[in-house]
Amino acid sequence: MTDVGILGTGAYVPERVVSNDEVGAAAGVDDAWITLKTAIKERRFADPGQATSDLAAAAGRAALASAGITAEQLSVIVVATSTPDHPQPPTAAYVQQRLGAVDAAAFDVNAVCSGAVFALSAAEGVLARRGGHALVIGADLYSRILNPVDRKTVVLFGDGAGALVLGPNRRGSRIRHLALHSFGELAGLIEVPAGGSRLPCDQATLDAGLQYFAMDGREVRRFVQEQLPQLTKQFLHEAGVVPDDISHFIPHQANGVMLEAVVADLALPHATTHLTVARYGNTGAASIPITLDAAARSGAFQPGELILMAGFGGGMSAGFALVEW
Repeated sequence: MTDVGILGTGAYVPERVVSNDEVGAAAGVDDAWITLKTAIKERRFADPGQATSDLAAAAGRAALASAGITAEQLSVIVVATSTPDHPQPPTAAYVQQRLGAVDAAAFDVNAVCSGAVFALSAAEGVLARRGGHALVIGADLYSRILNPVDRKTVVLFGDGAGALVLGPNRRGSRIRHLALHSFGELAGLIEVPAGGSRLPCDQATLDAGLQYFAMDGREVRRFVQEQLPQLTKQFLHEAGVVPDDISHFIPHQANGVMLEAVVADLALPHATTHLTVARYGNTGAASIPITLDAAARSGAFQPGELILMAGFGGGMSAGFALVEW
């Protein structure tokens, strides 16, 4: 198969806009505090009748339209999510059905907020053997797993989905390099303790609030600040490029204040950093493809420019993609 490129992008965010004052009320914080700590001004929450697959399918449709192909042309659908519709079957199966992608294999990837890059790597591997086109979707609906009184987490997250269509490159675009990393010794820094085989949900876990998302924010920040610069440097060296070559940087939209410090440490002198965190908050696996779609639709990318995508999240995990537009 020829080189794989990104042929189209798409995104979907729910209609409901949630302000800082609304989300912070139960947690005892206000707009000024949230803005100071996160640079987030608002986020979107899904309607009660919406599930992750609904958001994912909507983003997928937008990406297919952007790429100019139909769902019947897809060989594979990979959905990155840590908030699936159900523990099983995979959320991707519902997406396949809703899109009518009758010839596509469909499966999920869970690398939390690094998920979109992990899914991109998985899909590229499938296309290398099978050919055709792939739909990669990052989708998360965090509003359902947030503890409303935990100010460390409830103010950060929103719901959304972003999607990419991969296929034989056009106009020279291609995925130049990918790298994935996991740090299992740090798995406890980000978790939803109850609901799996280790600790099934029962009345005791519900009473203890163990069904909610939990994060050691201080240690997560330490991980990102210590690991991301050196991993980025290593990735660029492996890809055969230097920081000056990068035109655009799309990081996981974790926290706007933290990203400002991280971007300074990365020292990408000619790169435009694209951010959507102020409008949408942290949308988990959706944040990189949502931001890529926003930049692409704004006309920010020129043919031949290099785009660096960097995901980091639970596991702990980190994923990097270098794309030539």
